[in-house]
Amino acid sequence: MTQNVADILIEALPYIQKFSTKTVVIKYGGHAMVDEGLKRDFANDITLLKYVGINPVVVHGGGPQINKVLLAMGITSTFIRGMRYTDDATMDVVEMVLGGKVNKDIVARINREGGRAVGLTGKDGGLITAEKMKIYLQEDENKPPEIIDPGMVGSVTKVDPHIIHTLTAQGFIPIIAPVGLGKNGETYNINADVVASKIASALGAERLILVTDVDGVLDGDHRLISSITDREIGEQIVDGRIKGGMIPKVECALEALKNGVKKSHIINGKTPHAVLLELFTDSGIGTQVFTD
Repeated sequence: MTQNVADILIEALPYIQKFSTKTVVIKYGGHAMVDEGLKRDFANDITLLKYVGINPVVVHGGGPQINKVLLAMGITSTFIRGMRYTDDATMDVVEMVLGGKVNKDIVARINREGGRAVGLTGKDGGLITAEKMKIYLQEDENKPPEIIDPGMVGSVTKVDPHIIHTLTAQGFIPIIAPVGLGKNGETYNINADVVASKIASALGAERLILVTDVDGVLDGDHRLISSITDREIGEQIVDGRIKGGMIPKVECALEALKNGVKKSHIINGKTPHAVLLELFTDSGIGTQVFTD
């Protein structure tokens, strides 16, 4: 057992050296945010990253938690092309749950493990400027596209990372809720994958890690693809091998690569200590995406 532990530490050493002082942006979502054991594992992982000299920045989701509160309040959710229609009442709940309960729970867990986490939303320090998302649906090529109103769902127009730089330089771990501010003071609900990608780009992060409920990108036989290039992703979207909910995730991964992030990763957060296993082992556990 002692030898196994030593082997693991030796395997991790070159990766710790490689990533030391670098920024890693982690999108935290899915089952890993619900299961108590996995929540503890995630807090341990993030704390360890900071202690070995890496600068983790966490962007979190919170769909199940939002659903629970909306249900308790008698507010019915509707979804448009996978996005929650966000009217004023729903936006109030989204902001309360994401920026309050979920964000502060993550902060508290990391702090209990010895980290120094600070909770933010995109509204703090001018971090995320957003505008209303426009959705165009064209079911018939002979007719003009239909414009669908998603409510207070936003698209990121600007990221000002100054507050993140300030916090990480002082040894803090930023925990960010994906809520943005419009030019007239409106509050927007923004997809957490998109926010993580935009923040990773603005920070020039070494890595973007998307923690999900799937193992990563799968091949035609449903086997995990451990590494894939941007060119191969394009080909597999066209031929239908990458489809459904994986498409927006790989698009976020590719967007980060286009803007200077070295590699993106899609991993299954249902694996204990998923972040550490992906970053610090030779084989990893998910799919790494890189530029060909």
